Amino acid sequence: MSLLRPFPALRPAAGRAEDVAAPPYDVLNSAEARERADGKPWSFLHISKPEIDLPEGTDPYDASVYAKGKENFDRMLKEGVLIQDDKPCYYLYRLIMGSHQQIGLVAAASVPDYDTNRIRKHEFTRPDKEDDRVRQVDTLNCQTGPVFLTYRHDATIDKIVNEVTAGDPEVNITTDDGIEHAFWPVTDQATIDTITNTFDAMNAIYIADGHHRSAAASRVCASRKAANPNHTGDEAYNYFLTVTFPDNQMMILDYNRVITDLNGLDNESFLAKVAERFEVTKSATTIRPHNNAEFGMYLDRSWYKLTIKPELIPADDPVARLDISLLANNLIDPILGISDPRRDKRIDFVGGIRGLEELEKRVNSGEMAAAFALYPTSMDQLMSVADANEVMPPKSTWFEPKLADGLASHMLD
Repeated sequence: MSLLRPFPALRPAAGRAEDVAAPPYDVLNSAEARERADGKPWSFLHISKPEIDLPEGTDPYDASVYAKGKENFDRMLKEGVLIQDDKPCYYLYRLIMGSHQQIGLVAAASVPDYDTNRIRKHEFTRPDKEDDRVRQVDTLNCQTGPVFLTYRHDATIDKIVNEVTAGDPEVNITTDDGIEHAFWPVTDQATIDTITNTFDAMNAIYIADGHHRSAAASRVCASRKAANPNHTGDEAYNYFLTVTFPDNQMMILDYNRVITDLNGLDNESFLAKVAERFEVTKSATTIRPHNNAEFGMYLDRSWYKLTIKPELIPADDPVARLDISLLANNLIDPILGISDPRRDKRIDFVGGIRGLEELEKRVNSGEMAAAFALYPTSMDQLMSVADANEVMPPKSTWFEPKLADGLASHMLD
């Protein structure tokens, strides 16, 4: 089996991409999705968030939700809004957000290579989130949310990308959030073979975002393999929908923390404890960290620059050296008493796309007592953790721009 292979994508019919394209299912809550899809009968949100077409308050994991998604999916097929290509292709997918541009390869990735960690992970998954994706894929018999992968950039792939994208894209739309999405099908067989062989020569590729979708694909594959006495390994269920970008084009934003209280400490006592492990400098202006081991802290309407003392940075541990780990292990856990950020309700997370103003807003409102601005995790750090077969702390990376749902889906038969 190849690491990646072409596939006949299910895509919007000509002129329909702008009607169909939608944000990823997991970046909007039900109320936001309902508002976003209002007046847009062909929005993919009717498939990815089908509770929006059921009474408000419907549990998004109720059986009726998956059934409604299937009904909406079948309607879009019947009406010709979505059409499957007649031959396996790769597709180049360009995202432009402001001055940033990145071009990825839409492909079907090998489930066995995921299972053996050649497609490498860096996060734990939650069973309930996996269950949701398994039910969605099984109900639709289709993978609709692409997994966001990355690879160490390669000159051969760069050359192909440059040649193909020199021509006009088949699809070029701008979504409500101002992101430009462009698609080029790659149909030339020699080019397809070169792409396949180049990726087959790679030791590993990496999940950037989409661990639950990947895990769900593995579970669907296992169950369908067990139920198929004529299993060959070539069936569509042995692969999952991905978009794979070179590491040197990826953009990771900061993923910041806000805390509800100071664990019983007053401001002065709290700052004194922080100063035992960090150099603390009060600032008259906003602090956005510019280097690893630096942090901005917003407390009582003032910003502070925190720099961790060098002797507290572990030498050879790729997880413990992460800024998120340094902050957790030297401040959030020992001083604020938050040892399990996955479950503790006293901590929340703010994606860097919202800006540092969001941190100030949440503290100034009284909702939160303190906020921490972090330096973004790097692709090298992510890959080092994955190569060591370790996992990153929760909410370590915030990737932008986001992929759109609906522009390419992977049918499982």
